[in-house]
Amino acid sequence: MEKRIELERRARKVNQITELNLDNCRSTSIVGLTDEYTALESLSLINVGLTTLKGFPKLPNLKKLELSDNRISSGLNYLTTSPKLQYLNLSGNKIKDLETLKPLEEFKNLVVLDLFNNDATQVDNYREKIFKMLPTLNFLDGFDCNDEEVQSEGDDDDEVNGNDSDEEGVSGDDDEEDSDDSEEEDNGEVSLSEVYNDDLEEDNSDWEGEGEGGEDDEDEDSDIDDADGDANESAASVNAKDKDGDKEPDESQVRGKKRKHDG
Repeated sequence: MEKRIELERRARKVNQITELNLDNCRSTSIVGLTDEYTALESLSLINVGLTTLKGFPKLPNLKKLELSDNRISSGLNYLTTSPKLQYLNLSGNKIKDLETLKPLEEFKNLVVLDLFNNDATQVDNYREKIFKMLPTLNFLDGFDCNDEEVQSEGDDDDEVNGNDSDEEGVSGDDDEEDSDDSEEEDNGEVSLSEVYNDDLEEDNSDWEGEGEGGEDDEDEDSDIDDADGDANESAASVNAKDKDGDKEPDESQVRGKKRKHDG
């Protein structure tokens, strides 16, 4: 236990330590813990193997003491040197009768006591007798005198800080955001369909424009063909005239020859 105490100190001054955890360090008695720990408010000695509280130091500011899962059967009077004690856990020990608990009457600030898994809890009207013995006690073995279960520290913090309402508010905001997102998605689908329809209309108009252009092209081709036909006809007529011109000199020559011959 002494080595564990030195380890938990972490080079701090003894009179500045307010919390000390010595759980599972094996020892049958208190060793190494002295009256110098005047600022200590919380001490935990769970599953250490203690059989006695002899040598328990004077701790004037101690408020919380964990002694569960040891082998303590008596000697609770050694704790009276810590008059500010408010929370005491003695569950899982060897306390057999209520007489052993009599020294706890000295604690005028004790509000929480746990004796679960001790033989003393089997005594008739055990709870009623303990609450009568310790009038300042609010909770015994996790329940008050009306058998109402004590709230956990986390639940108390949530209520004090209003976390429950905050969570509801957050969930409500999330629902609103989800609805907004769904509306936006719906709007997005409508806008996409509109855009898609507009694109289809534009594509159709383009196809129609190309069809009209094709008809114009056919008209132009027919005009070109007509022009080519006219040109060919004119060329043919010119060629015919040329041929006729060529034939006329031949006939005149023939006639001239005839005249010469006649003469």
